Amino acid sequence: MVDVNLVILGCALVTFIPRLIPAVSVDKLNLNYKFEKFLNLIPYTALAALICPGVLTVDTNLWYIGLIGAVVAGSLAWKKVPLGAIVILTVVVLICVYSIVPFF
Repeated sequence: MVDVNLVILGCALVTFIPRLIPAVSVDKLNLNYKFEKFLNLIPYTALAALICPGVLTVDTNLWYIGLIGAVVAGSLAWKKVPLGAIVILTVVVLICVYSIVPFF
């Protein structure tokens, strides 16, 4: 059991140290404006890479439901509606769409 704890501690250190070094030293670097802008855009691209497949695979029978939800949420975000209202309104719109779909 002691060996397992040492392995877990060693893995934690091996993972933590490479993450700590850039976080501590990045303030001391003078980065090019374009490179800094590139680094600032990485979270948005990662988020888009996670969201887009989910939008297209929400419901395999009704593939457009995810697109409708994404368009509603995106347009509300574009209008700077608060996040809670975006979630509630998007869910309400999708409930309405799901209730209307069986009639077509």
